[in-house]
Amino acid sequence: MKVLIIDGQGGGLGRQLVAAVKERFPEIEVLAVGANSTATGAMLRAGADQAATGENAVLVASRRADVIMGPIGIVIADAMLGEITPVMAAAAGQSEAKRILLPVGQCDNIIAGVRDMPMAKMVQEAVELLAGWV
Repeated sequence: MKVLIIDGQGGGLGRQLVAAVKERFPEIEVLAVGANSTATGAMLRAGADQAATGENAVLVASRRADVIMGPIGIVIADAMLGEITPVMAAAAGQSEAKRILLPVGQCDNIIAGVRDMPMAKMVQEAVELLAGWV
């Protein structure tokens, strides 16, 4: 199974996801793609098996992934202060992979009906959802 984790900005959420997935499922191949090199580096240091940066990397990795994880902004064009291009959002959103998206309410994307919880708790819930597909 290949899990693609996409993040941008500082890569903090992606770093937490990579670490949690690798801790729970060390046998899973984790590919990290950052919208910028800072995010990519953070996820690579957290234990991603492979990492890449940018729009084309999201396109290619989205075709190959079984599961895509990241903040909800990865499927919204111009999210994360413009780091997520329309092409990136379409690639992640149209992929045949299952998506586990975390409802991060930054950059003007607010999800109604979602309870406020610490990021660490959201990451753990995301990993539990992944367990249903492993």
